[in-house]
Amino acid sequence: MPTDSLKTARQRIQAAYSPEVFQSLGESLIARLGTHLGELQQREQSVLNWNLPEENLSVARECLNRSNISDDLLSRFQSLIETAIARGHNLHHPRYIGHQVPASVPLAGLFDALGSITNQVMAIYEMGPWATSVERALIERWGEVIGLTPGTFTGLVTHGGSLANLTALLTARNISLKNSWTQGVQNANLPVLVANADSHYCVTRSAGILGLGTEQVIKIRLDDRRRMDATALDETLTQLRKRNTPIVAVSASACATLIGAFDPLQEIADVCERHDVWMHVDAAHGGAVSMSRKHAHLIDGITRADSFICDAHKTLFVPALCAFVFYRDKQHRFETFHQDAPYLFDPSAPGMANVDGGMMTIECTKRAATYGLWGVWSMLGQQIFEDMIDETFATTRLLYEKLSAENDFEPLHEPECNIQVFRYLPDEKHGLDLKSIGELNRQIRRTLMESGEFYLVQTNLEGIGALRTTIMNPLTNEEDLDQLFSSIRRTAKEILSQ
Repeated sequence: MPTDSLKTARQRIQAAYSPEVFQSLGESLIARLGTHLGELQQREQSVLNWNLPEENLSVARECLNRSNISDDLLSRFQSLIETAIARGHNLHHPRYIGHQVPASVPLAGLFDALGSITNQVMAIYEMGPWATSVERALIERWGEVIGLTPGTFTGLVTHGGSLANLTALLTARNISLKNSWTQGVQNANLPVLVANADSHYCVTRSAGILGLGTEQVIKIRLDDRRRMDATALDETLTQLRKRNTPIVAVSASACATLIGAFDPLQEIADVCERHDVWMHVDAAHGGAVSMSRKHAHLIDGITRADSFICDAHKTLFVPALCAFVFYRDKQHRFETFHQDAPYLFDPSAPGMANVDGGMMTIECTKRAATYGLWGVWSMLGQQIFEDMIDETFATTRLLYEKLSAENDFEPLHEPECNIQVFRYLPDEKHGLDLKSIGELNRQIRRTLMESGEFYLVQTNLEGIGALRTTIMNPLTNEEDLDQLFSSIRRTAKEILSQ
């Protein structure tokens, strides 16, 4: 007979798995989030609920200390939800114009919840048949939208652009440096990775992880639009070939993070083909322009790359993380790893190797990362992605035009996408040099962020501080931009008067 303690344990477990309790809490959550999203759209909440790290950590720790295990679960749940909302960031606020993380389409979160609650996982087909099918369908569809030839390409989905770039560059290393997977990088003439000078730090990090070394990343100079200079690339590859230096890959950007500059991919592809070098494109942010008839030209030439990545959790506006890796030649999909796992891969069904995701990814168990994208696309169609891209790009263009029309603001480039870097310029009577102006802009940014009025970020351009915005919410409008100008001016005045 079960002991009393075992009975009590079973009762607790039953309560944790109770469908009735789950439904009650779920209904409460959806109702609260609906109210929350409505308040954000009306600009009734802070963009960021700023608290010092030690304060938030203290509250998070305290939540773990359930003082009374018999507490009403609904009340406890609602309390925890209120705490999370009150202390989290609000990406759905139209005045969030910070990092490259979107105000994701809310219904995408419902599909993500479906995958999470039922724990749809992937590694082999039989472990996640529907999750695998959804991922494969999206790879096929998006690849065709981008312009790849059906039946000739393949891809995979992973958790974030950094892991996606690492996976693609690992494939490039294994193909470019024969036997490097089994024997390591042993070439006496150290191999190199060639990259855009403004490439994301994960490209250099990948070089370190892949055993190449971060100092073996050669950064190609940029043109006057901060794009990789194809002539400079040609010159560099020519010199490397003359010295018999192994080249793992050329990593281009579409677009680079700093100002959103798109490399001239057609020209780069010509150079890579001439030198027989693997071409990779980090299109984490910009790959989604394939959905827009107006902006798709920005990635002309990407289908000539051997590999490229695109993040759906950026400019396709779905929740993180959902990053795609594409290989132009589907035969390359098995070059990334050469390993056996007999407890996973069934020799009695060799045909499953074509769909078993674990054969191509660093992850073994993987969440159903594409449920949100699949749900939005299936319900609202491809057009919604074009709408959101065009709207955010247009708002950024409007910001640029407004900056250009003001004497106390300076746009530092003409935007190609939804990224704009600029500076506030105080009156000359304050006697600030350029470096001091850069520091003032950093202070303005910090003050606005901590106040919860706006969220934008800071960056360096030519070594001088600047403000950087990314319009990641299609609901951000001209009134928000006008208020941004007013808030920056007011904040600058307060700082300069101290």
